[in-house]
Amino acid sequence: MATTTATASVEDRKRMVRRLVAGNRGFAEEYGFQVTNNPANLFQVLCLAVLLRRTADLRRVVGPARALRDAGWESAARMARSRPEARAAVLREHGRGGDAERMAGLLGELAETLVTRYRGDLRRLRSAAKHAPARERALLAELPGVDTEVVELFLREVQALWAETAPVADRRALAAARRLGLGRSAADLASLSGGGESEKLAWLVGTLARIDLEDRYHEIAP
Repeated sequence: MATTTATASVEDRKRMVRRLVAGNRGFAEEYGFQVTNNPANLFQVLCLAVLLRRTADLRRVVGPARALRDAGWESAARMARSRPEARAAVLREHGRGGDAERMAGLLGELAETLVTRYRGDLRRLRSAAKHAPARERALLAELPGVDTEVVELFLREVQALWAETAPVADRRALAAARRLGLGRSAADLASLSGGGESEKLAWLVGTLARIDLEDRYHEIAP
């Protein structure tokens, strides 16, 4: 098991950060989801976060999220117009199993609520919050299927776009950071990666979350 001691110098930690982000683009983009500030891509990242909530089995997350997108339901508006049984069939076929119907209903409700409140555009939610991070978190948490964990997962991915929310690191990213000796908080990781508004921070925390989810610690050289 690779572990970095607590006595590692700042330069040692920065070197590890550079190795971790070299060739990596965080979490969502590594699994084929673009993280850009347009309505469809933001919606897909939010759906990915909802599917990822409280599961360590990436097969139940990435495959279903891609399948929903590839079925043509890449935006909130398109998802809202789809039939629940069609969504459930896609989810079941791609590994969701017993919760396919529940998740299909939840994602449909999420899409419909986004269309009704924000015309399907999460950028309008941000504008409604006046770019205040606490208000953004509160409005996100009002959406169906979105709890505190989902908010953290979503903001972890979009923090380079929604810079006012940075730095953000979810529990898995922080678990990996502690295990690798990189720090214990999002602020610690920001200090090693160029600051809270650095795109590198989003890539770093996403990469750390992947390492923890995939249990790839043995691949990380000290």
